[in-house]
Amino acid sequence: MGRTPGAKNKASTSAGSPRSPRPESGGPVRRRLRLPELVELSLTPYPLSLSTEMIMAMNAEASTIQAKLKSLYVTARSDAEKEAQLIRNALASIYEIRTIRNELRLQAKHSGNKETIRRGALMKMLQNTAQTLPLWIGSPGEEPPALCGAVQAESNYAAKAGDMVAALYRGSDGEENWILAEVISYNSSSSKYEVEDIDEEQRERMVLSRRRVIPLPTMRANPDTQPEALFHEGDIVNAIYPQTTCFYKGVVKSSPATAVDDYEILFEDSSYADGFAPPLRVAQRYVIGYKEKKSKKE
Repeated sequence: MGRTPGAKNKASTSAGSPRSPRPESGGPVRRRLRLPELVELSLTPYPLSLSTEMIMAMNAEASTIQAKLKSLYVTARSDAEKEAQLIRNALASIYEIRTIRNELRLQAKHSGNKETIRRGALMKMLQNTAQTLPLWIGSPGEEPPALCGAVQAESNYAAKAGDMVAALYRGSDGEENWILAEVISYNSSSSKYEVEDIDEEQRERMVLSRRRVIPLPTMRANPDTQPEALFHEGDIVNAIYPQTTCFYKGVVKSSPATAVDDYEILFEDSSYADGFAPPLRVAQRYVIGYKEKKSKKE
């Protein structure tokens, strides 16, 4: 019995065609996909844009500059510390020279060679002494010492011979005034000073207790680094009235802005409507904390 071509083709398709819904075995349909052959590609790096190259170059340059700046900073800091130490040493030498000169002056004075200074020359000398007062330069974080600017002396401090002090002096009329005086000696047993009025017209010596003597600053405070060592606006102080050797009560109008500046002081004056005279400049050397006068006689 013959087969038609159509029947043959149908049988063939049913048996082996991948499109047949079921193979002869009756199992699930599994399609075999033919993977394309791998082609070996030769990849060429994609060129960076101009902006990207510039950014990378800038980053590299920035790292180099940063390293150089760090090195320069370390060097500059080391040089600054060395310079600061040299300044401290120089100031210490100046202070030592001033001390030696003062000792020589006292020796000459005690030997009978009394110097006479005219009032105008005395005022100029006091001004120069204030301007050349050593400037305290401490290390970072170091507290200013006693007698630096507005920092008071320690409670057990005793001024040395030749030191300038404010002395509460009682005149023949019974009136008390704070005057500029020089220490002649200090008796630790009686806790009393012998001082001499700095004014050539007076030159009176007196013996006073410790509480009637206030040591003057021996160093200037630097407003840039130690503003806490200065009196501030509104503080009540005793200050030398310009062209005199007497201390008067006043109020700080402004503090020194730099190490070479003076205070601006408003002195009490009842002849003015507000009770204060116009501000006058007074050096750090001659501004001390206000201390009430005691009426009790010593």
